[in-house]
Amino acid sequence: MIGRRAILGAATAMAVRPAAVSAAAALPVPAGNQLAFRMVRHGSDIGRHVLTFEQQGDTLTVRIAVDAVVTLLSVPIVRYSHHAVEVWKAGTLSTITGETNRNGEHEWIKASRSSEGLVVLGSQTDRYVAPEPAGGASYWNRRLLGGPMISLEDGVLLRPNVVQEPAESIPLASGGTVRAERYKLSGSFKINLWYDETNTWASLGLSVKDGSYVHYERL
Repeated sequence: MIGRRAILGAATAMAVRPAAVSAAAALPVPAGNQLAFRMVRHGSDIGRHVLTFEQQGDTLTVRIAVDAVVTLLSVPIVRYSHHAVEVWKAGTLSTITGETNRNGEHEWIKASRSSEGLVVLGSQTDRYVAPEPAGGASYWNRRLLGGPMISLEDGVLLRPNVVQEPAESIPLASGGTVRAERYKLSGSFKINLWYDETNTWASLGLSVKDGSYVHYERL
């Protein structure tokens, strides 16, 4: 015979599950479960930045891969490789893992949620509990611009100043354009981010150490 506690437990699970799935679904997952950009410097294609999204129940897994090579007279002078994974459960960031190789210099991050909150370790930081609602600096979720960000390269907690600017037309890799709002981030790092009318990440632009400007064109 099924006891009263089991019946109540089953009823509670049925009541909670749709809300959890709804919370995960509220995250701005792009159409086709992928975002891909080509990286452009001085008019030349130097690499790719690709995010893939996998939804299973109330769990969303985001895989990030960035690979770029800058050459001079056909000789590679800069190599950058970055791979990270974010796991979200019921709309809350649960874990982050990431590794970065910049010209042979290795950086890493590991973060996981415990009773303390999101506990972060990284190659350039001691252990800390990230303040809520901090998220990874992966940029696909525009809502995270409102709080601190965790570097997916080395785990450092970032607190950029964010200024929203009016929408403008920006180029796509296809040769077309899309209307998108620009957000200027400044402070410990400076970048420009654009998000289109569907809240989907549309582009990124930043100045690099040699003074050149790299921008993204969505594929």
